Amino acid sequence: MSGTGLPEHCVPCAKGTAALARAAAEARLAHVPEWTLDFPRLRRTFALKDFRAALAWTNRVGMLAEEQQHHPDFHLTGWNRLELVLWTHAAGGLSDNDFVLARKIDELWARSRR
Repeated sequence: MSGTGLPEHCVPCAKGTAALARAAAEARLAHVPEWTLDFPRLRRTFALKDFRAALAWTNRVGMLAEEQQHHPDFHLTGWNRLELVLWTHAAGGLSDNDFVLARKIDELWARSRR
């Protein structure tokens, strides 16, 4: 576990893994305040400077997701917006992995803004 109370990395889930209850998801949301809880999903939209930057950000998040073996749904809309939707398919809802990946995406975003 990290200092946030979440695991450091995503842990592969088997089909039938129990999803988090709403109260547990709401408690974990404090670790990723830029995300919206649309129970049983997490959502965040990123606004980039142009289409090329939106595509580059999509690829950076995709590489991070592949490293974590946990993949968001990507929705590239307009010419510069990327909405990410996280949920654990094997659980049919949210798991710790969604909050771990959201935190890692936030950290990647913060580093890219420096």
